[in-house]
Amino acid sequence: MMDGIAVIARALVPVLVLLFPTAIATAGADAEVEDPSFLLRAGAADLANYFPAYLANGYFSTLSTPRGTEPSRSYMAGLMDYTAGDMTRPASVPAWTEIDFNPSAPGAGQAWLDRVPMSERRFRDYQQTLDLHAGTLTTRYHFLDRGRDTAVEVTTLVSEASPHVAASRFRITPDYDGVVQLSFALTLWANHAPRFPLAQMSGPEMEEAVAAYGLSLQPRAPSTPDRDAVWYPGYVQVRNSDGDDKALTLWLDGQAEHGQSMAMAVAIALPEGVEPQSVTLHRDRFRLALDVDVKVERGHSYAFTKYVALSRAGWGGAATDDLALARDAREHGFDKLLAAQRDAWDALWQSDIVIEGDPKAQQAVHSELYYLLSSSAPDASWGLGPCGLTTCYTGHAFWDSDTWMFPALLLIDPARARSFVAFRDRTLEAARQRARQHGFDGAMYPWESDPENGTDETPHSAVVLADTEIHVNADVAIAQWQYYQATHDRDWLKNHGWPVLREVAKFWASRATWNAQAQRYDIAHLTSVAESYNDILNDTFTNVSAAKALRIATAAATLVGERPDPLWERVSKQLYIPMAPGGAHHLAFDPTVALHGGVDFGGGPMSLLFLPSLDLEMSPELRRGDYEYAIRPTAVARASSGSMNMVARVSAADEAGDAAGAAAWFAGNFTGGTLKPPFNVRTESADNNVGYFMTGSGGFVQSLIYGFTGLRIRAAGLVDAYAPVLPESWKSLTLRNVVFRGQRLDIHVTRDAAGVARLTRDVHR
Repeated sequence: MMDGIAVIARALVPVLVLLFPTAIATAGADAEVEDPSFLLRAGAADLANYFPAYLANGYFSTLSTPRGTEPSRSYMAGLMDYTAGDMTRPASVPAWTEIDFNPSAPGAGQAWLDRVPMSERRFRDYQQTLDLHAGTLTTRYHFLDRGRDTAVEVTTLVSEASPHVAASRFRITPDYDGVVQLSFALTLWANHAPRFPLAQMSGPEMEEAVAAYGLSLQPRAPSTPDRDAVWYPGYVQVRNSDGDDKALTLWLDGQAEHGQSMAMAVAIALPEGVEPQSVTLHRDRFRLALDVDVKVERGHSYAFTKYVALSRAGWGGAATDDLALARDAREHGFDKLLAAQRDAWDALWQSDIVIEGDPKAQQAVHSELYYLLSSSAPDASWGLGPCGLTTCYTGHAFWDSDTWMFPALLLIDPARARSFVAFRDRTLEAARQRARQHGFDGAMYPWESDPENGTDETPHSAVVLADTEIHVNADVAIAQWQYYQATHDRDWLKNHGWPVLREVAKFWASRATWNAQAQRYDIAHLTSVAESYNDILNDTFTNVSAAKALRIATAAATLVGERPDPLWERVSKQLYIPMAPGGAHHLAFDPTVALHGGVDFGGGPMSLLFLPSLDLEMSPELRRGDYEYAIRPTAVARASSGSMNMVARVSAADEAGDAAGAAAWFAGNFTGGTLKPPFNVRTESADNNVGYFMTGSGGFVQSLIYGFTGLRIRAAGLVDAYAPVLPESWKSLTLRNVVFRGQRLDIHVTRDAAGVARLTRDVHR
């Protein structure tokens, strides 16, 4: 599947350099024009509460570190640890970011940069900048040791232009003469201990085991992932490794535990004209490094660059191939690699969301889009977890990818959006097997899907969700249909979308049961999205979503020349949707379900009836009734403490014509505590550290693309479902260079002379 991408990746850097030198030079020049909405900075005051930034290209990732030089966890898409009894989990590949530095002469002391505690006395003029437009992280400071002052600048990138490649440039300017030491290492992580058989443990057993090891499931310091006691990384066993002290290279081959193989290589570039005093290869079970001693002179700048290439089974080759890639990148130099990176990201940012009149919101838009774009790749088919390429939720794919992330990218970057629906297509057989195991027809997608093979990987402690929180199957179908409606790609629908839609429809037709007494279909033994409501009858969000999935399958069958099962239409029309007496508003569940008033996701499931992707048909009176009953009474502060529910609430207020309410719900994205400084890392809730929460990022972006604009993707096109809304402080909102059915257009929301928000469209010619 990925062989073609691997070939392109190997060739891309030299091709960009040789064929497009003018474009590269222009990209470099443009990068010097700073737009503050694309720049996020950390200073010395942020170090005590440092929440790492995230660098990725959809294929692999790493997290930032305060110095810019420490070893940091790195993960590859779909590379999973399959240890028996445990949950599958992302295998942490060797850390490639470490560049350690000692300003003292060899033997004079151990003042290594990465081992000295950070303080303003030792690290002066500290600043770290995440450039969202270029996809780079730059760290600058003065490192002081024993009277020696070294100006340090570290620039790191995970290449968007050449997806197998990453690099860090370590530039020093000493105020002294002498010999300094550098160490360019790959950290070979040990297997995490303890490891728990989470695939077999009940919830109480898991809590007891965690406590027995002195661990906690409670929130931790910002630099530590929340619930890391159970969301620990998987293991890569390094099978072969070596280096060449003359060629300044390192390489290794490894394998995720009981999983796929991977490889990595490093090529080191010394400053031009600098000959090392010595080079030593260090190799043991935990570290593979090249240690270099060089002579420096006061006031001169010296740039050392570490080029890294990674691959895994199904994406690239072995270590020898990675070594060729790393050496090729070194041959062309860091400036060319950086220029290609800027050019690639500049192309991504041609599609953008522009807010005039609210700099804070504009910066948040760019950070949310950056995290979504960097976590996804075009034309891939690995599942993406709620937190991208990190360990949170053990990297499993949930409905978050179909309902939150996918719609956010669909008009911005259709090729990336296609990767989300491709994962469900590729893992259809696993879902079919699971349906048979549970006694149903069609395909039953898991609550938590392994991103490589699509198997059910829900921990045993949450098995009830795997078996009964089944709305995920409708979410999958709705995303497939949205992709078709946004592209009108009939060949894709026939060969990829339709098989998924057909099998999901079969599942719902077999899962619903006929209630002869009430003359309707019910869906029983459900877990609601408000998950404290378990084993209930007729969850409204599940039932309306299932009905839509069945209608979608009937429509798709006609388009591809297939005959739909008449049962699909019958069930969709007669599936019970709980309503209040007189039809004033929906109910959350069947009237027989006792409400207990617990605090649940989104303040309850009814807000999800306003999800743009669901696009539930309602009369204006019913829509207003739902809003007044289920959404307006909720305090903004309460709802804003979770980042997953804002898009539905913003859309609900917009649809209800409550402009002030929409602005208040949107503002909750900033005041609720889920946007963590200094790098705008979105967390799942205010009081946890489930970071890089792409689900929340997707919801934020959707609230702009579909919420304030009133746009919906339907058979008739990209339609104006309701009048647009513009917060009072905003002058305009523009969706720039979005794509719909092969056509590029700009969509503007501005105010007319009377102050009324109006939507206009400019089609690119």
